[in-house]
Amino acid sequence: MAAGAQLSLGAYGLGMASEPTSSTEQPTSSTEHLSSSTAQLSVAERAARGKAARSELPRSSHAAFEPGAPRADPIALLESQDATRVPELVPIRYGRMLASPFAFYRGAAKIMASDLATTPRTGLTVQCCGDAHVANFGVFASPERRLVFDVNDFDETLPGPWEWDVKRLVTSMVIAARENGFAPRYQNQIASGTVAEYRTTMTHFAGMKNLDVWYAHLDVSSALGELGPQLNTRLVEQTEKSLSKARTDGNKASAGRLTHEVDGEPRIVAEPPLIVPISDLAKGSERDDMFEGLHEHLRSYRASLEWDRRVLLKEFRAVDFARKVVGVGSVGTRAWIALLVGLDGTDPLFLQLKEADASVLEEFVGRSEFHNHAERVVTGQRLVQAVSDIFLGWLHLESGLDGQPIDFYVRQLRDWKGAGNIAKMTPKAMAQYGRFCAWALARGHARSGDRIAIASYLGQGSSFDHAIVEFSHAYAEQNERDYQALEAAVKAGRITAQTGV
Repeated sequence: MAAGAQLSLGAYGLGMASEPTSSTEQPTSSTEHLSSSTAQLSVAERAARGKAARSELPRSSHAAFEPGAPRADPIALLESQDATRVPELVPIRYGRMLASPFAFYRGAAKIMASDLATTPRTGLTVQCCGDAHVANFGVFASPERRLVFDVNDFDETLPGPWEWDVKRLVTSMVIAARENGFAPRYQNQIASGTVAEYRTTMTHFAGMKNLDVWYAHLDVSSALGELGPQLNTRLVEQTEKSLSKARTDGNKASAGRLTHEVDGEPRIVAEPPLIVPISDLAKGSERDDMFEGLHEHLRSYRASLEWDRRVLLKEFRAVDFARKVVGVGSVGTRAWIALLVGLDGTDPLFLQLKEADASVLEEFVGRSEFHNHAERVVTGQRLVQAVSDIFLGWLHLESGLDGQPIDFYVRQLRDWKGAGNIAKMTPKAMAQYGRFCAWALARGHARSGDRIAIASYLGQGSSFDHAIVEFSHAYAEQNERDYQALEAAVKAGRITAQTGV
């Protein structure tokens, strides 16, 4: 590869790949340590552990939120994440966060992690999602081609306090309810219903056998069948319409929207600055070098897959790549989409390569046992989700941006994926959606932590519920102030924001 081409690849976070072997011979995350220790305790001893935690930290104490003195500058925390991002994309991130207080909250996981670190902890650890807001849950296809509902974003996953995930989820429900203009009584009903579902679900899982917890999942069709009689006809029809859309939102549908034909071959359509094909990033031999570099990375990533998935992936050939802007808080991280086609050329497959950086929790709960952050993401996702994308894997580049190592995780871009339209939900619909989210979160925590101790801590009453609702309202107010601080920073010229993208 020519020296000039190597510099170009480095500028886009593309360098020399190394084999994606495990970063440790025997990974020993703090969650694994916890699982090993709890396996040696009796049920009674684990329950006593939860009650002891309750004595040390009463459930009512979770209600308080008072910003630390001095509290970290929220804008400075956001700016600290810009240093490793693609400079020309950073203004898009701020523009998207300015859309509303809820959009700001979606991109402010680091701010909330900094605030949560000042609150008391129960001492009970799980594999945290790390960014468990309501928009990070949704439906996707299981390998058996059934729609399941689960957490679907794990960029920040790390072993940490289970209550941090609960607080982030319930606060997001309050902020979303406010944004929809719901009256305070509906905000409270939505928030309290969400946290109560988490509590009762964890109690349910505490009484289940290990394998039963592991196999538990929320099958969307079954859940809708059970809930149908409790919901009004319009809500059921809207839900079924959304699910039908999700079932068709796969690789073929993406190909119809994202590709066009060039000289008889499918190519990714340019939608700058959100989607930029490599043919628009480089020309001639440099474009060819970029294509081959990305193609080599895909070949390297295959080693992180189970053997049968490697065989399947070999049935596809890569035909194009493009840089893609993703999410809200993730905007500016390096993300690529790869277009592959099957051997007969008629079955497209879109893969997404997304940069993984240190979790926002790391500064406050300790570094991951995995030196490869993409492996951290993939391992956490496999641990928490009931089922995961068959092409979920990771990749490490020895020389990326500025010659520094960089990690990517890989997954399908779309595979029957869908999410609730939060902005159009009624109070009743949002309340039910919050319960779905809470169920999925509790199941993930039950798989990765001491479900018996957590259930014992929560107890049968509503003391914890009331505390979290109070916390969520207080933090929603803080989020509003931080959103206004971003607006002021943009107006003062400290931050550059590109809106409408």
